[in-house]
Amino acid sequence: MTHPTPSPRTALVLGGGGSAGNAWLLGVVAGLADAGVPVHRADLLVGTSAGATAAAQLCGAEPTDLYAQVLETPIPPRARAATQGRPVADHLARTAALIAASSDPADMRRRIGADALELADADPGLRDRWRGIVAARLPVHDWPRRRLLVTAVDARTGAPVVLDRESGVDLVDAVAASTSGGAAYRVGERSYVDGGYRTNADNADLAEGCPHVLVLSPLGGRSRTPAQWGLHLASQVERLRDTGSEVTVGLPDDIALAAFGDNLMDPTTRPPAARAGYAQGRALADELNAPAWHR
Repeated sequence: MTHPTPSPRTALVLGGGGSAGNAWLLGVVAGLADAGVPVHRADLLVGTSAGATAAAQLCGAEPTDLYAQVLETPIPPRARAATQGRPVADHLARTAALIAASSDPADMRRRIGADALELADADPGLRDRWRGIVAARLPVHDWPRRRLLVTAVDARTGAPVVLDRESGVDLVDAVAASTSGGAAYRVGERSYVDGGYRTNADNADLAEGCPHVLVLSPLGGRSRTPAQWGLHLASQVERLRDTGSEVTVGLPDDIALAAFGDNLMDPTTRPPAARAGYAQGRALADELNAPAWHR
């Protein structure tokens, strides 16, 4: 006799935000754990881009260990140079132009996908290199037993995608797909692009139905899409609350924003971003006083 899977009561939503954002997320969750609020054990985890990496990391290691790893890992000089200068600025300018030319979210996703496919064709070896990088970041490569949702976009159709243990895509490939902000990432016959284009960098709508929701948004709830599209985090939080969810939102404070600087992909931002996140996590523990989070 099979028993139905109980509906999740707690959801942890981890948004995108580059290398700095990933470190901040791990810091916040570690601070909460050390304060006695183990949000990393939520029934449902939703991860987008850098948040997908963080969610997968938290399914395979304790947050305090991941936090310590951020602080202790040396930053190679070559890694610093690789994320500075024109490549990041060019990427942002190119995608901003594609968004500005789009008539609606579906049109935006198709345009972003087509551009990502061109970039992938220009560098056939990038896919395997990226998979290796992502695999090295994850402490385990198997999907967890509890529910983990990883967001992406089908690069060929522009269709929004949610990957989980039943999707036929392994965890490393799912995270690699969600974090593919430039070139499309191929999995079998399909290619994917960054999950931040599904709705926004947080995709908090996927927590619908959970009584208790914590959203951690490294980008501060901002969206690069027009306000009239209704994709901003505030709109999603409002809809969650309208359907009965108790939603807490954690955003970077001034100290965290200073740590991020103007390049979220710069690996030198990781230690200060993690420390800022840890302090915020300790402070945020007082807001999460519902018994559902204390287990």
